[in-house]
Amino acid sequence: MALQVDIHKDFGKFRLDVSFESENNQVTGLLGASGCGKSLTLKCVAGIEKPDRGRIVLDGRVLFDSQQHINLPPQKRRVGYLFQNYALFPNMTVAQNIAVGVRDKARRKETVARLISSLWLEGQEGKRPGQLSGGQQQRVALARILASQPEVLLLDEPFSALDSYLKWQVELELSDLLASFPGPVLFVTHNRDEVQRMCREVCVLDNGRSQPVLPVKELFEAPRTLSACLLSGCKNVSRARAAADGKVEALDWGVTLTPEGPVPEGLTHIGVRAHYIRPVEGPGPNRLPCQVERVVENVFSTVVMLSTPGGDQGFSRLRIELEKERWAPLAGKSPLWLELAPRDILLLTS
Repeated sequence: MALQVDIHKDFGKFRLDVSFESENNQVTGLLGASGCGKSLTLKCVAGIEKPDRGRIVLDGRVLFDSQQHINLPPQKRRVGYLFQNYALFPNMTVAQNIAVGVRDKARRKETVARLISSLWLEGQEGKRPGQLSGGQQQRVALARILASQPEVLLLDEPFSALDSYLKWQVELELSDLLASFPGPVLFVTHNRDEVQRMCREVCVLDNGRSQPVLPVKELFEAPRTLSACLLSGCKNVSRARAAADGKVEALDWGVTLTPEGPVPEGLTHIGVRAHYIRPVEGPGPNRLPCQVERVVENVFSTVVMLSTPGGDQGFSRLRIELEKERWAPLAGKSPLWLELAPRDILLLTS
């Protein structure tokens, strides 16, 4: 494996306990809510923070090992770290900012010219960061990082400082750049859509603890934990417990359901995505009567909030999303029966 991380750091009320691996030429997403330890993990890999114990290895080269008392300084790790605010030198020009990262002084001018061309910065060489757009600043920061010939890239919320109208273009440009980077890339975000578009694999962090790395497709189609399910965008979850004959009891929805797969040991919750729930005519297996509480009209769809037999607060409510033409004939029905197909029920542990 190109990058191996297995580290632990105790902050008293917060404990970082992270273990994952990332391959060469692969973008691995670190996905989690604010304060879960994503940026702290990057700082440990970069050498800015020192773990209490553990090991970090990059292509067989040990960057940190608590038992062997190895802790390489940041400048010797060959790690490129893109900070959220890009950390450009405000009084330096674009060319000067990039030149700072060049290790080989004899090739400094040539390297700066090559990176300015490859990152579409021609004509900006003499400008200072304050004269650039957010997207241009990001490209300058990336050019400075690439000038140092890093073996791994660490991207900390790379689009958070951009206005929404810039994000799409900059994301496309960054995606093209990462496709040609030979080493591993760690991509920190709390945005599931960015993970889906930018990453091949994802590691979910929850309150400082990492979960097993899984393919991005699996995160959205079959998350295994409650935190992964919520981070993937699922809006409907219920506390649950195993029942007889392979069934599960949805405690918040007040219904017993039959899932498609085997019930995992340690089941705590179930989930179902809003666009998979199907309105039906009446009672039957995996069906429950609901009352419409609120209707929200989007541009191309209708979002409907419903109370269930379990109640009308918190997790007891269900959310469905339908095309406008599908909702129109259903408006006014009371109760509105919904069906949760066995294949669409997500079985989750804490």
